[in-house]
Amino acid sequence: MGNPNLLPYETIVRATSGEPEAVEEVLRHYSKRIRMAALENGHIDTDTEDSIKQRLISALFRFRFDGQAT
Repeated sequence: MGNPNLLPYETIVRATSGEPEAVEEVLRHYSKRIRMAALENGHIDTDTEDSIKQRLISALFRFRFDGQAT
């Protein structure tokens, strides 16, 4: 069955291909972790949160399954 805490492989493949729904699913999956990383003095720093999301999206589009970096 697989680990329910992991994103399905197919979702990751679709997200790396730029499918908007899959990218949104990846962002939703990591939203709690992103918010925790954006905490500053007990408050969410929205600029930091946005920056983390943009870096995640950017990394998704650069990711290659064949082992070759771009």
